Formats: sequence, structure tokens, C-alpha cells
Amino acid sequence: MYNILICDDERDIVSALKIYLEAEGYNTFSAYNGNEAVSVVENNDIHLVLMDIMMPECDGITAMVKLRKISNIPVILLTAKSEDTDKVLGLNVGADDYVTKPFNPVEVIARVKSQLRRYMQLGGGQKAEPQEGYTIGGIELNDKTKQVFADGEEISLTPTEFEILKLLMKNAGAVMSPKEIYRRVWGGDGYGAESTVAVHIRHLREKIEINPAEPRYLKVVWAHGYKIENGDAK
Repeated sequence: MYNILICDDERDIVSALKIYLEAEGYNTFSAYNGNEAVSVVENNDIHLVLMDIMMPECDGITAMVKLRKISNIPVILLTAKSEDTDKVLGLNVGADDYVTKPFNPVEVIARVKSQLRRYMQLGGGQKAEPQEGYTIGGIELNDKTKQVFADGEEISLTPTEFEILKLLMKNAGAVMSPKEIYRRVWGGDGYGAESTVAVHIRHLREKIEINPAEPRYLKVVWAHGYKIENGDAK
């Protein structure tokens, strides 16, 4: 059974999400500000966090920064339509996805399942079926052990970053649009796909490139999308 933390200062929202998630067989924990959320993650085996951005005492962005210092578990932000800037900021500090209020319960469950599946495949639970790895220049991705190396040094990626990198390496040299990347990795055609993908691509560049401003591998093709090159995929 997976443990999901719901963090929102609006107790009605927490209660509603608990009903939806527990009906799907998940075990839920509750928190009402960012500090409480961090404490729950520190003291329990949490597999995913649903967290509001605007909260008293400690907001969701501040909590994200604290969480990423101790865990790579998936975090889905709960945001209002007027919080576009905060959505991007949340992705910048390590959030994996977001759901806009008022949310559709079916969409919430679908996103939770998608993030949990990715997290479990990367070692949070049962291993995915072994597959061959990929090599592009000095970048090596082992899909069996879920490890990534840049010029011989192992780097730490979030589950979402790993899946984006794997997708691009499997399709080395091909240009993939932000919407296609979003569809293949997140499993939907969500609002804001372009900015969401762009933030994760920037994170990947910061981790795998010597100079992210002049990338050797992960390149943008203006008005079309992204590709990875500089070597033969294996």
C-alpha cells in the first residue's frame, strides 16, 4: 500500500482528497502547512506528496526546498489558475507536476498513479523489467539499475528527469516537441506543458552538461523542441 501525504491549509480539500485516494486503496497522511509536511516525510515512509502552494507559516515553495534536501519522492503541487508564476517556481525547486484548482478527481488520481509508477520503477518499490542502457557521448543511462553517469561520474536525477532523459536518449537525434515529451512522460496533454518541460530540461542540463549555457548533448531546436545528440545510442 502506498502512503500519500496531502498538505493544504484548506481542511475541506484535504478531506476530499483523502476520500478520493483512499477509495483507490492508498493510505493517506494529512498536513496543513509546509513545516508539518516536512515533518511527516521525515518521520514516515511517504511515497508521494500532494501539496498546496499558498499556505500559512510555511508555503509550498519553501517546503519543496526543504523536502528536496531529504527526499526525491514525487511532489504534485495544488495550485490556483492565477498562480502561474508560482507553478514555474515550484517546478524550479523540484516539484514533479501540478494540478490546478478546482481539480477533477479523475485527473488527480491519474497523475498520482503516473508519478507513483515512475517512482517505483526507479527504486521506490519493485524494479521495472530490465532493459538495455543507452550511451550518448559521455552520458550513460542504465535502465536496469536506474543509474546515470556523466563523464564517468554518477549523477542524481528525480524520477521525472530520468524519464525525460531516457526518452530523448532512446530517440537520439530526433527532435521532440514539448507536448510530445509531456504526453510520453506525464501521460497527458496538460495545460502549461511547454513551461513544465522547459524547467525539467533546464534541470537536466545543469546536471549532465559541463556548461549548461553551451550544451554538448541536450539541445533546443527553436520553435520545434528538444533533442539529444553527440554520439551513437546503444
